[in-house]
Amino acid sequence: MYARGMSTREIQGHLEEIYQVEVSPTLISNVTEEVMEEVKSWQSRPLEAVYPIVYLDALVVKIREAGHVRNKAIYVVIGVNMQGAKEVLGLWAGQAEGAKFWLQVLTELKNRGVTDVFIACVDGLKGFPESIATVFPEAQVQLCIVHQVRASLNYVSWKQRKTVAGDLQPIYRASTVEEAEQRLDEFAAKWDGTYPTISQMWRRNWEHLTPFFAYPAEIRKVIYTTNAVESLNMSLRKVIKTRGSFPNQEAAMKLLYLALEHIAKKWTMPVQNWKAALQRFAILLGDRVPKPEAA
Repeated sequence: MYARGMSTREIQGHLEEIYQVEVSPTLISNVTEEVMEEVKSWQSRPLEAVYPIVYLDALVVKIREAGHVRNKAIYVVIGVNMQGAKEVLGLWAGQAEGAKFWLQVLTELKNRGVTDVFIACVDGLKGFPESIATVFPEAQVQLCIVHQVRASLNYVSWKQRKTVAGDLQPIYRASTVEEAEQRLDEFAAKWDGTYPTISQMWRRNWEHLTPFFAYPAEIRKVIYTTNAVESLNMSLRKVIKTRGSFPNQEAAMKLLYLALEHIAKKWTMPVQNWKAALQRFAILLGDRVPKPEAA
């Protein structure tokens, strides 16, 4: 019940109503407090050496500090392992999402045993690619196309958003980088007179928007969006939205960890077309890809 977002007082009422058992909120809080040891153990567990794909994102929760409710960023990292299975690598709490804090997160992942990441899928945060390059210099950084499109549409009037979004599609749905560049030129020719910032933003980020073109069409969507972590964050938000705010950081981490456990039970299938992706990784990256017997 706690993992599904019910407060201690709601659990108290539920137990009394259904089972005629009187339990104090303090007892429920003490019982769930046992989870913190589990959280600490989980957060420091050894990780696999290679994660072909990692998704990095953050969600904001409200936490009471010194009598005030403050926004805190909870950093979430999902890894796709060599078998194509998704795994939450950890949760971290910080004041606000920033490249400096992500550097600490990535360093911790390395200290827990991760030696290589093939592709890091991120949003458009300034300084993010540099943070990743510092810890995993061989990793390719793929900016999330969905985030890029959303950022582009921020400049567009409401009436024209659907049209502009439709004209951006041929860029990221192109067969090759060369075709994508041609489509971007066509977009610029049509829209630069009205919204010159959009094509400029795409050209500025082009190096990190196009790595997915090196992979088969079947696997591209897995690489060019952070949907995996955004879907997870959406599920976590459903759990925390009933809370308003948390009394402290530990309470937030405790609930999020329990919710993660519940959500991760549904991750029973590997990423679609994973074998094709592994074959392409092996061709492109050679010795960086562990042999099957060592995976």
